[in-house]
Amino acid sequence: MDLSFYTSPLSEEIRAEGEARGQARSLLRMLELRGVDVPPEARQKITGCDDTELLDHWFSRAVTATSVEEIFTEG
Repeated sequence: MDLSFYTSPLSEEIRAEGEARGQARSLLRMLELRGVDVPPEARQKITGCDDTELLDHWFSRAVTATSVEEIFTEG
């Protein structure tokens, strides 16, 4: 049985996209549970992001953020 697909670049890309989608869902859920309003533009920015490191950074900031702007604003 040929299992080369599971180690192919396409397979890696599919896994990375799935990971990013999962992180985006978790981030949005965290904000929802904390009662932070997420306008449509911010929701689109989060769900459209495919950078897992950036999503992880936003998630860390979401733990204490009181507004969605605090998640995206550096400093």
